[in-house]
Amino acid sequence: MSEQTPTTQPEQQEAVNAPGRNEMPVENRAGANTATGHTQYLSWGARSDVGLVRTHNEDSFLVKAPLFAVCDGMGGHAAGEVASGIAVQTLAENAPEHADEILLGAAVETANAAVLEGALNGAGKPGMGCTATCVFIEENRMSIAHVGDSRVYLLHGGTLVRITHDHSYVEELVDAGEITADEARIHPSRSIITRALGSDPDMYADHFTLDVSTGDRIVVCSDGLSSMVSDKDIEELAVSSVTPQAAADTLVSAALTNGGHDNVTVIVIDVIEDGLADINRKQRNKRVGVWVAVALAAVLATLVVLGILVHNSWYVGNNDGTVAIYQGVSDEILGVPLHHIAETTSVSVRDLPEAIQHQLDDGINVTSEDEARITIERYRDQIDEDKTRAAAAAAAANQGAAAQSTTPASQENPTAPDAPNERAGE
Repeated sequence: MSEQTPTTQPEQQEAVNAPGRNEMPVENRAGANTATGHTQYLSWGARSDVGLVRTHNEDSFLVKAPLFAVCDGMGGHAAGEVASGIAVQTLAENAPEHADEILLGAAVETANAAVLEGALNGAGKPGMGCTATCVFIEENRMSIAHVGDSRVYLLHGGTLVRITHDHSYVEELVDAGEITADEARIHPSRSIITRALGSDPDMYADHFTLDVSTGDRIVVCSDGLSSMVSDKDIEELAVSSVTPQAAADTLVSAALTNGGHDNVTVIVIDVIEDGLADINRKQRNKRVGVWVAVALAAVLATLVVLGILVHNSWYVGNNDGTVAIYQGVSDEILGVPLHHIAETTSVSVRDLPEAIQHQLDDGINVTSEDEARITIERYRDQIDEDKTRAAAAAAAANQGAAAQSTTPASQENPTAPDAPNERAGE
């Protein structure tokens, strides 16, 4: 694959090889390709170098944030780099939109088909292939899809953990307890991989998802690093480097210092913001929204109940000295009355008995407007009866007074006429 000019734009694809083999410090090596950049959530740096032994670089790497990948080609000159180039291009074209491990694994499997098709169409050579190790980091989730012996390391809290499992012959020996991890790095058969792109149409990718957090550092590398530098040294160098690009440069330099027997490609990604603050804020806003909705629903329900109560309740009360019919209840909330006058009358409150007057001040509940009218009519009848009785009593009193004023004096004092006779007799 031809060399491409690196860019720092996070949205643009980076798929590069890195020819060059002169023995110079990694910072000055001709042909060593880098890619650095950042987004709101991630910061990264990458470097690929041909090493000190090989004549050409079969590694390709992809930087298309939040997707990152390393593909280590195999198949000899003009073949391994073709396979890895096809792989990173296919991964870039088929990358998922989110951290979906299944879709990321499907993209790797699509890359496998593309490498096989390239060999058949003469784009490379029969038998060419490559590894494919890629990560998709979205806020606090990282999906990984993986085939071959390129690796992903996670540096969390200063501790480095390898999170991929090599598909290689020596890894099987390590799993079986026949050799140690350090022995695997120098084993004569360390280059034999058991699963790769371009080897089998039915090849499948390992895929999984794990959580990451702010401050985590991810290292994606070809075996040109892991076969030359121990995991312990990778941890020390990754921890001591300030920036991702510095970490990538330092790790590549360590591989070259230890012999640089293979092409070496390293991508270092820092999680500068895992999005949990935004997630928590959104969750809080969601909870607040739910409570507000519940409160509004409760208020609405209360208003509905009050509305029904006001609509279906009636009472008779005092309206500035006259009896009136009210719809609602004789009460108020926050200064808002829960009633209104439905009908006024000419019935005077003071014409009613004192006990009823007090009841009218508080409101006399009735079951309906009709019952209210019947109650008022009873008040009218009672007032009329009281007035009739009062008029009759007054008339009777007047008649008695008139009768007394017309009675003769002899009737008024029967003993008065006899007095002179008594004196005369004497």
